[in-house]
Amino acid sequence: MTVTIVGSQLGDEGKGGVVDLYGDAADVIARYQGGDNAGHTVVEDGTKYKLSLVPSGAVRGKVGVLGNGCVVNPKTLFEEIDTLREKGLDPDVRVARRAHVILPYHRVLDNIEEDVKSDTDIKVGTTGRGIGPTYEDKAGRRGIRVGDLLDPEVLRKRLEYVVPQKRALIEDVYKVSLADVDDVIGGVDVHDAFDVSALFEQYRRFGERLDEEGMTVAAGDFLAETIDEGGEVMFEGAQGTSIDIDHGNYPYVTSSNPTAGGAAVGTGLGPTTVGRGEVVGIVKAYLSRVGSGPFPTELGDVDEQIEGSGEGKEYELATYIRDEGGEYGTVTGRPRRVGWLDMPMLRHAERANGFTGLAINHIDVLAGLDEVKVGHTYTLDGEVLDTVPATTERWEQCEPNLKTFEGWDDVDWDVVAEEGYEAVPENAKTYLGYISDELDTPVYAIGVGPGRDETVVRENPFEN
Repeated sequence: MTVTIVGSQLGDEGKGGVVDLYGDAADVIARYQGGDNAGHTVVEDGTKYKLSLVPSGAVRGKVGVLGNGCVVNPKTLFEEIDTLREKGLDPDVRVARRAHVILPYHRVLDNIEEDVKSDTDIKVGTTGRGIGPTYEDKAGRRGIRVGDLLDPEVLRKRLEYVVPQKRALIEDVYKVSLADVDDVIGGVDVHDAFDVSALFEQYRRFGERLDEEGMTVAAGDFLAETIDEGGEVMFEGAQGTSIDIDHGNYPYVTSSNPTAGGAAVGTGLGPTTVGRGEVVGIVKAYLSRVGSGPFPTELGDVDEQIEGSGEGKEYELATYIRDEGGEYGTVTGRPRRVGWLDMPMLRHAERANGFTGLAINHIDVLAGLDEVKVGHTYTLDGEVLDTVPATTERWEQCEPNLKTFEGWDDVDWDVVAEEGYEAVPENAKTYLGYISDELDTPVYAIGVGPGRDETVVRENPFEN
């Protein structure tokens, strides 16, 4: 059986915690897209593990697979594995040989491209970790894959082909001299990033370690064999539906497919295999996002939120929710924009993913408010819309029609987690029931805190 965990909003919904929650029943947990821009936090016995590439299940001792749909920074991968080992864990991570590799020049290009866009309205707000440029090379058929690191002759041939192109792109297209670029971007020496010999030696060594530790696999074959032998597989998506490159608010999107369909493409298993399993949509009880893009239910002005320079009731409310919810990027530490739950966005996510269940997190963050609001529908050009428009420009013009719920008390959430659903405050149950009814999807779990034991579990998808 398979269970796919999908972010239903803009990322940061708490997917890592849900993977950890249900992961005990899985034999293998596979990431199917994204790279080390996908921060997720797992709490185990009071210890907080912040991961960006290693699948969340590593904390539970599960086999983790980075599928062919991922882009892999070997430096980040080994740093995270070594850190987990220093903490007494023994992560078993396999990497698809078909996965593409993030190289230093990707990170340099990412930062230069974002800087070039900074004076336009198409600045995406990337993490600068080279994710987009790596996917560009993948689509342009000039990428370097994990399997290439195992063959020095192929690796050098690929580098000799692509590196001069990257240098020419920076100098001739962007009109940027490498001498004018900071010596180090994200820990990468700019000049080494465009030196074929330096890159070859560094990445050949990465390939040797991958080979010595037996980490590389043909992901589709590996996962299919696990299922054929009766094993349980969980697919872990990064980011969220509304920043999916095909189904999100383009161009303010990631460069891959976080939606459930990506689980098939990004692992090598067929859509019927994924479709026969469960698809659990992770919902944050309010909404947050990093970077630019439409946000109809946003509280306050975006620049004031990010810069901390606002004032007034909406700004105070946004600040309260951000601080209570820890709304700062796991990878970047950047403050996230904050607003009310957006139901048109969730209806879009339900349609795109085909959710069989929901996990709704952070209802504790909203506790203590006199009232809680939801963007129930939009109004656009005098028409009421139940879901998001197809173009970002139209989405930006939408005005939310808010529905108001009575707030709930800030109770002892540890007691709620221990006693179960009946202990959830009645007004919070009304709120949860509304979300479930609107999406015609049952609520499997309710997050009332960051720890594994701080979740009310109503249903385990592996038992369905």
